[in-house]
Amino acid sequence: MTDLRDKVVLVTGVARGIGAAISEACEGAGAKVIGVDRDEVPGGITADLATPKAPAEVFAKAVARFGRVDGLVNAAGVTTRASFVDADLARFDAVMAVNLRAPFFLMAEMITHLRTRAAPGAIVNIQSMNAHCGAADLAIYAASKGALQVLTKNAAQAHMAERIRVNGINLGWVATQTERALHAPKGAEWLDEQAAQQPLGQLVTAQECAAQAIWMLSDASIPMTGVSVDLEQWVPGAPP
Repeated sequence: MTDLRDKVVLVTGVARGIGAAISEACEGAGAKVIGVDRDEVPGGITADLATPKAPAEVFAKAVARFGRVDGLVNAAGVTTRASFVDADLARFDAVMAVNLRAPFFLMAEMITHLRTRAAPGAIVNIQSMNAHCGAADLAIYAASKGALQVLTKNAAQAHMAERIRVNGINLGWVATQTERALHAPKGAEWLDEQAAQQPLGQLVTAQECAAQAIWMLSDASIPMTGVSVDLEQWVPGAPP
């Protein structure tokens, strides 16, 4: 049911973590994958999505390679920490450039491409549970992901009749290399101890997120669109 054969999928942020897991899962489901990252990856497109021209340039290269794109996954992101009391313009602009502006214009490129072909397609945005509110030191990050969630719904509604589906994943605490590096000063065992205290005894894995993304990209999830799935071990609004 999650067959992606005969589909071409563009995935950003493939050098590590969530993007890498989604790219691998897409290939496993039979898709031709075009990976994008600012770090060089084998067979991928090297681009810094923080630059304004990157989305258009990346999409043009993707179409030139395979002639079309059927699916887009916006997985690239930065988690620069800043609250209302220590934020500055540079950090605000840096987070928004990668987490919001780049996905917006990649979505715009994708939608225009699909409309020109009169073809169906699917977009998956990797969002965050922080879109519901977010920790104090993730104010800018939370704002970027909250805005991306709104854009997911906006695009889904605007282009539903054209069979362009847009869905998102509000990702929670995931065990990735980046997460381990972030918490390394707390000790080698700290993250494992925190994971053991979760309801399922572990953190959400990158592969679990990838499985949801593959389903959203596949025809198995038709006609679902405009949906943001919370992938975490707590339910917003539930009593603590």
